[in-house]
Amino acid sequence: MLNKVELNRAWIARHIPHQGSMCLLEGVESWDSGHIRCRAGSHRATDNPLRAHDRLGAACGIEYAAQAMAVHGALLAPPDHACARIGYLVSARGVRLHVARLDDIGDDLLIEADCAMRSADNVIYQFGISAAGRVLLEGRATVVLNAGLSAAGEAS
Repeated sequence: MLNKVELNRAWIARHIPHQGSMCLLEGVESWDSGHIRCRAGSHRATDNPLRAHDRLGAACGIEYAAQAMAVHGALLAPPDHACARIGYLVSARGVRLHVARLDDIGDDLLIEADCAMRSADNVIYQFGISAAGRVLLEGRATVVLNAGLSAAGEAS
């Protein structure tokens, strides 16, 4: 059963397309069909691939949230599914940045995403990132599932 599987960085890397240092999450703390809560410390890494000009801007937190959404999708996929559906982040709306940067946050990041709407081809999540009880950023994201396959089907 999933609740006996340790949902650590190795498990995450096996189930989402992000690899190497681009796999930003370290573990899943909790999840159910509508919610996921992940943990990360990679925002402090000097080799974080999202860093620019020796800093990690708060807007990069959107990628952390997107990876949590991808993990959530992998967790919800049927166990006999050959591969997880590929999702593309197509919009981030209502994003509020409460800090300028993430690399100077000493505590681990807690990334939460709540599924607000799910259809066959789209998912909308409300997300928030906090550390030590302080909200760092929040917003809403829309993900289109298997967009490449839909476009390929229309072209034939």
